[in-house]
Amino acid sequence: MQRVDAVIRARLGSDVALVRQVAEHIVTGGGKRLRPALLLLAAGATGFRGDARLELAAVVEFIHTATLLHDDVVDESQLRRGQRTANAAFGNSAAVLVGDFLYSRAFQMMVGLDNPRVMRVLADATNTIAEGEVLQLMNCHDPDVDEARYLDVVRRKTAKLFEAAARLGAVLGGAGPALEQGMADYGMHLGTAFQVIDDVLDYSGAAQDTGKSLGDDLAEGKPTLPLIRAMQAGSAQQRAVVRRAILEGGREDFAQVLAVIEASDALAYARAAATRESQAAVRAIAALPASTYRDSLLELAAFSVSRRG
Repeated sequence: MQRVDAVIRARLGSDVALVRQVAEHIVTGGGKRLRPALLLLAAGATGFRGDARLELAAVVEFIHTATLLHDDVVDESQLRRGQRTANAAFGNSAAVLVGDFLYSRAFQMMVGLDNPRVMRVLADATNTIAEGEVLQLMNCHDPDVDEARYLDVVRRKTAKLFEAAARLGAVLGGAGPALEQGMADYGMHLGTAFQVIDDVLDYSGAAQDTGKSLGDDLAEGKPTLPLIRAMQAGSAQQRAVVRRAILEGGREDFAQVLAVIEASDALAYARAAATRESQAAVRAIAALPASTYRDSLLELAAFSVSRRG
């Protein structure tokens, strides 16, 4: 991971000062680097040790970072990872344009590897992520979003890059079709579990752990799984409270909504859903040969549901 960070910093180079400033701000902002770590573990588990894995891990992180820059502009977010978002620090225009720079730099690096299969996986993933972002925008302020529509957004917007990272590690390792698909399924389930827990933490986490303000999703009118379950399990009056909060957005009803979530045991329901995804991830790599890399992948699946931030 230290070597990946070195690649990231080297590849951020630009003779445009603002590009360097904004990119450095977001890339060095304390992220978990889960997606590049996943790619490295998948490559190691399938026997690949070449330097291409470092470049690809950096590519995956650049794509992820670009989506964060654009997301924060769309959501008008002010805080991420415990620091000001790039749009708050530099303005919306700079954040969007530097996000575009990171996307294009990622594709420059990807083309440099001269592997058509790698390019196809990443091009397809990037397109799917963009569709997921648009679907999430369409779902905002819609209290009739059900669990299936919610999971569709999660799998496109968040889990797809996890899936691509795991698949790319297997591609580099020359894994057969069945094992490659198993790694991809692992990534998809891991990413889904990770996002569901993210949505749980928006109603139960501490700001110092999550690095963002409690209730951000509600403020943006996002119908995440805790809210969807609260409306399913709550009384007519409780449903009305949650519906109004989703329709109107903002934090004014946060205390009331939180009371409904707690009364309906919606967080436990969402955690159970995340646990099922984590277990599915573990099953997906059952055929992977024993190694320290495989052990770490299993630990990562457990971490996805036990984390606090």
